[in-house]
Amino acid sequence: MNRLIPGTTMKFTEQARESAFSLISPVLQATGGLTLSQLSKLTGLEGTTIQNWIKRGWVSATKGKKYSEKQILRILLINMLRKAMKLEDIANLMRYINGDVEDTSDDIIEEVLLYDILCRIIFTAEDEGAFDTEHIQSLVAREITENKREITDDEKLRKAMYVMVMGYRSGCLRTEMEKGLEIILDEM
Repeated sequence: MNRLIPGTTMKFTEQARESAFSLISPVLQATGGLTLSQLSKLTGLEGTTIQNWIKRGWVSATKGKKYSEKQILRILLINMLRKAMKLEDIANLMRYINGDVEDTSDDIIEEVLLYDILCRIIFTAEDEGAFDTEHIQSLVAREITENKREITDDEKLRKAMYVMVMGYRSGCLRTEMEKGLEIILDEM
């Protein structure tokens, strides 16, 4: 299985299990951010796509030519959901969780923690082969309980994270379906 870290082109490693973003953050600290070409390589997205998300207000504008941790996290979160959800729905979901993209005072969770928790839930569910509703809700509840001090609205986050995990999984299933369809069409 060619397992990737959600929202990226990076291969899964055991270090990613607890803190997926920790694989990216050393590069940010050393360079002061990622350039558009580095971000494109990390995410597999075209630079024009990333710039379009900024123009639409889904990602905060860059200061200079480098993308900050906050911008990268938002792009990773959008990217991990876009195979299954409309971009406008993803933007609304992100607003539901953390309000205005430019204002951190209305955030119910830091995006680095949100990303790491989502990745932990996804990795656990994949390892256990269980993406049923009850199991995912249980994993979400456990993560929220373990990180309660850093979350300002448990119930809101619980609902949003369930949608995000299931959206990610739906995107994976869609990709598998498309691969199967391609094989069938090649045989025709």
